[in-house]
Order: sequence, then structure tokens, then C-alpha cells
Amino acid sequence: MKSVKATVSDSGRLSLPAEFRKALGLERGGAVVVELEGNEIRIHTPAEGLRRAQKIARELLPKGTRGGSVDEFLAERRREAKREDRDP
Repeated sequence: MKSVKATVSDSGRLSLPAEFRKALGLERGGAVVVELEGNEIRIHTPAEGLRRAQKIARELLPKGTRGGSVDEFLAERRREAKREDRDP
């Protein structure tokens, strides 16, 4: 992990070092997510947040479960509803 000293301006602005922006694909600016965890501020891209969420979802889905998309979930719910309609 690399760290550098930075200064927060009176207006609350913080400049990220060029090499950090480049590593995150933010050379020309872009959106970031800023999180406060305990006494630490963490910054990551929305794409990284999505990657983390997908990883957690994969870990929570039972082994052998295909996909996990909203469309697949809805299709499965429709199949279940049809089965329930046929069963007295």
C-alpha cells in the first residue's frame, strides 16, 4: 500500500496525487465514492464498488447457482408462481 501526505483546503477540497488518479482511471476526473469507516476515509470508484458487491453476491449464492441477475430471479419467481397455480 502506498501513502502520501496531502492537505485538505479550508473549503474541504483534497487533491489526489496524479499517480493515484492514473491508477484509478481518473486522469481527466470522474466520480468516486467516499466512505467513512471508523476514523478512516476511503475513496474508490463506482466500478470498484460494483465489483465488490458482485463478489459478495457470488459468495452468498449457493454453489452451482447460475447467474443471479434480476432477470433470472424474476424468471424463477414466475416459474414458481405457475407451479403454485397448478398445485391445489
